[in-house]
Amino acid sequence: MASREPSGQASRPYIGGQAVLEGVMMRAPTSFAVVVRRRDGSLQVRERAMVDGRRGVARWPFVRGVASLVESLRLGSEALRFSADQMEKDWIADEAAAGAKPEKPGTGAKGLGVLAAFGLSLVSMATGDDGTPAQSSGGGRKLGTWLMLIVAVSLFVALPQGAAAGINRLFGLNLEVQSPAFQAITGVFKLGIIVGYLVLIRRVPDIRRVFQYHGAEHKTISTYEAHEALTVENARAKTTMHPRCGTTFLVMVALVSILVFITIGQALPRIHTGSAVLDNVAFFLEKLPFLPVIAAVTFELQRLFARYCTVGPMRAVLWPGFLVQRITTAEPDDAQLEVALASLRVTLFRQEEGQSSEVNDDVVFPSYGALLGAERLRAA
Repeated sequence: MASREPSGQASRPYIGGQAVLEGVMMRAPTSFAVVVRRRDGSLQVRERAMVDGRRGVARWPFVRGVASLVESLRLGSEALRFSADQMEKDWIADEAAAGAKPEKPGTGAKGLGVLAAFGLSLVSMATGDDGTPAQSSGGGRKLGTWLMLIVAVSLFVALPQGAAAGINRLFGLNLEVQSPAFQAITGVFKLGIIVGYLVLIRRVPDIRRVFQYHGAEHKTISTYEAHEALTVENARAKTTMHPRCGTTFLVMVALVSILVFITIGQALPRIHTGSAVLDNVAFFLEKLPFLPVIAAVTFELQRLFARYCTVGPMRAVLWPGFLVQRITTAEPDDAQLEVALASLRVTLFRQEEGQSSEVNDDVVFPSYGALLGAERLRAA
């Protein structure tokens, strides 16, 4: 998400965000921060400077969408790992305090939390209105990003096509895999799987809290976009809905992919292997090269809708995304708003200071008030 500056206002940096386990990640063109609320109420902060990626081909229309999506997944997976590590530390400490033997790391509640939070990483991939991805100052680990991409393709591309093939066979429809009717059935399953998955993980208490932090992220960025002071009172009054939310992006990707494959399915090389299974596998492979194109087109459409369709009758084009956002966001409490505001404040501080000041990768503040006090001292 990013702000459109009112006439006469100086341009301000792009800010994007994502909710994580008991925390919020925020990023700007040259900064990145994750703030997590620990069990004792303290705030664990990870922040660093970034390299501005607004150069060359990365700024071209359509190319910028794919670049931003990949970067959002990479930073999102890093933020999720960081938040999961803090949750696991608290969980192990609680087990030790209770006199119980801690289980093997990665099992139990933490493992469930990371698996379910993967869904949030998909629906929180919203990128800036100016389409300028940031790049890490270090190489970082890419395994999480590739894992998310593989699971996303499996869950939202391969599974819907497999389900459509099952319906085709069960009811004896005898539809060719490339026919518009088969692709329409695939699209229905795709939307159903997306919405059903989000509804399912919302029932997990820890993930409902992640969705509350998602709402806090939206409220905080809306406060920033409105040029209001970054306070709990101002953020509390904002809506949890936002036109550039990753949920809207995900729904739009599904809708655009339905239209694309209904249109071009029959124009692709014909597949007749004599086996329905092989036909489906072959067509799945044919579709893969189109996925970056679909993501790029959707990115540009979302930017267009978010800029020109937020008021008046055209706002109706945002309703499908807003409806699904009611699943992926929930009203946050003030403590959760503090975490989102803290993450944005740290991100803006690092954006202004850049590489010139000391980078504190991991810092613990006993409270939100202590973080504000430290920020005032550092900025003085």
